[in-house]
Amino acid sequence: MIECIVFDLDGTLVNSHNTIYKATVKTLEYLNLKSNLDKEKFYNLLGHHFQDIFNECEIDVPDVEHFINIYKGFYFDFIDESHLYDNAFTLFEELKKRKIKTGLLTTKGHDQAEKISNHFKFDKYLDVIEGRKNGIAIKPAPDQLLKICKEVNVEPKNTLMIGDTELDILCGKSAGAKTCAVSFGYREEEELKTYKPDYMIDDLIEVLKII
Repeated sequence: MIECIVFDLDGTLVNSHNTIYKATVKTLEYLNLKSNLDKEKFYNLLGHHFQDIFNECEIDVPDVEHFINIYKGFYFDFIDESHLYDNAFTLFEELKKRKIKTGLLTTKGHDQAEKISNHFKFDKYLDVIEGRKNGIAIKPAPDQLLKICKEVNVEPKNTLMIGDTELDILCGKSAGAKTCAVSFGYREEEELKTYKPDYMIDDLIEVLKII
């Protein structure tokens, strides 16, 4: 029985790829770092930490933490290009009625995760927000998901991890949780299927069929 649902942020609850891309390009330009950042390649790497993205895109960023601090400010210059996916609020309302715990788990910095969830006004539905913090491994490691389960007092086996990338599926499986991939995020459905999620959905409202 599912007692807790943990959502990824980008590509799962919020369609934010344009915001992320434009804020990244603006930050690189601000820091005078030359790059030809391929948009499609960048989109396919969303979900990973910036250090990994820059490595894959062969962009030399000497101080990634400094980049991230600048990026956080530019992010909200483009926030209006992001929007919640269909039926997000409808799903949250129904989960609240059913007394199912909810969490947010993202590789974004914790402070930014809080600001974004507040901006889109779904923070009030979340029991736990867990963003990237120093000292705790990020997805695909299970550490943050296990921390959420402990905080809401729900066993991992009764938890559903929902996300749009392999990182979410691997994180959920490593923690012993059920996993659900969404087909509308930043990875192709066929690629996601190779990681064998327990469920695959095309719309957030379909979560109600699972629980």
